[in-house]
Amino acid sequence: MMKYSQSRAMMAVIKASLKGQLRSPMSLVFGFFFPFLFILIFGTSNRSMPAVKVAFSEKTDTVSPIYKAITAIPSVITVKDNSQSLQDQFSKGRITAILDILPGGPPYRVNIASTTASADRIGFLKSILDQVAKNADAAAFPGRPSVVSLNYEPVQLGRIYRDIDFVLPGQLGFSLLAAGLFGVAFLFFNLRETLVLKRMNATPLKRINIILGETLARVIFQMIITAVIILIGRYLFNFTLVNGFITFIELMILSFIGLVVFMGFGFFISGFAKSINTIPAMTNMLGFPQFMLAGTFFPTNNLPHWLQVVSKVLPLTYLNDAMRKIAFEGVHLTGCLTELAMLALWGVIIYAIAVKLFKWE
Repeated sequence: MMKYSQSRAMMAVIKASLKGQLRSPMSLVFGFFFPFLFILIFGTSNRSMPAVKVAFSEKTDTVSPIYKAITAIPSVITVKDNSQSLQDQFSKGRITAILDILPGGPPYRVNIASTTASADRIGFLKSILDQVAKNADAAAFPGRPSVVSLNYEPVQLGRIYRDIDFVLPGQLGFSLLAAGLFGVAFLFFNLRETLVLKRMNATPLKRINIILGETLARVIFQMIITAVIILIGRYLFNFTLVNGFITFIELMILSFIGLVVFMGFGFFISGFAKSINTIPAMTNMLGFPQFMLAGTFFPTNNLPHWLQVVSKVLPLTYLNDAMRKIAFEGVHLTGCLTELAMLALWGVIIYAIAVKLFKWE
């Protein structure tokens, strides 16, 4: 008599689940078509950034009225204490410009250094500085020539930052969170309510292999979608992969980690929900704040301060930040330990709760 094969049975579960996902409009819409549509719309647009980060040189005149005027503008974020060197952040585009306000004046002299990595924000900063100069003119010498000299130094060569470099990592996060929430929550609730899990539990197939089969099917399906989105971004929209194939692999690994964490939220919802009608409300309650506050569609720096505090708690924020660090800045996974640690912490918490709530019938 042939021995029952757990691995073969689990592979059958995976195969059946993959076929089901390919036939599911919701899986394709939330997993691929929505992210691709946003990439198509926002990744090819020219958006001005409503907030910029600047740093001041060590020799800058901090008692100058120009310094005080610039630092008082809400849309200008002054970088003071950095974990990395100033030049490193500058070259990677984290800082829009370095300003050097020379002592003395009027006339006041300001040297502005920028790189191509911040080309999308330097125009906005220039308009701010021009207005500061006009205000200083009007206050000090109304009707006279300008008392402020803005000297824009030659733009230094750096990486060219495009909208797609912000948009695509955010849409990857969107796709992964949607897959973890909507896919898992509805699936396991329906399997339990239709007694499919109960029937599977009556077969020789072990419980853990049933869960693993369904889970692996979703991981395989979403990893294929993730790879397609990255490749479309790279070859159609010139998405930056600093270290080429290595960056691609690291993004795939990071996506896998993020998906596993987000699937924990789906397991939590499927176990907690009392009826199918409560699942959409719960998925929106857990998903919508992350879609809006985690840097998916716009930088978290543009949020009010209290919402920035909230965003730093959300797991999607850390996934999006790590995605952008790896893709554009060239940071490796070992340089994203804070983001990985926060994702791991969320994973431990949510799976501990999900295991308590999971029911077979």
